[in-house]
Amino acid sequence: MRKLKNSELGRLDVENFKKAEKIPLIIILDNIRSLNNVGSVFRTSDAFLVEKIYLCGITATPPNKEIHKTALGATESVEWEYVEETIDVVNKLKEENVEVYAIEQVEDSIMLQDFSVDKNKKYAIVMGNEVKGVQQEVVSACTNSIEIPQFGTKHSLNISVSTGVVLWDIFSKMRY
Repeated sequence: MRKLKNSELGRLDVENFKKAEKIPLIIILDNIRSLNNVGSVFRTSDAFLVEKIYLCGITATPPNKEIHKTALGATESVEWEYVEETIDVVNKLKEENVEVYAIEQVEDSIMLQDFSVDKNKKYAIVMGNEVKGVQQEVVSACTNSIEIPQFGTKHSLNISVSTGVVLWDIFSKMRY
């Protein structure tokens, strides 16, 4: 077994990424403090062909060298937009018939493994602040909430890890 060289991976360049068909999924970052987490979400969004990222509230925006450290150029490939209030993005997307789900632990949440996608619909997921999670006002405005099952002693996962887990799950349900 031999490790593949980057040149053997068949990855898209930025121009072709922008032309590529994306999965019908939007990510909304609700007041993310860590620039490394923001960069990681960009990089993961690039990997799974996410349509767009909304950066809201205190979430930093590119260009930024701290974001770049983990994004590794994905801020150039993935479409993004800054909007001050997360609730405004949620309401706008819902008016456009996008199903918006908070990734949060709430009453009657849908466990990730039980979440099913309709391939004829567009979705958005809201990822919350590292300490406070998704704002209650935003949770209340969402279509519903998806929860990542956890079995250990900790109450939550890092936002970049949560995003990776959820994106892979949704991507695999949309593409396979």
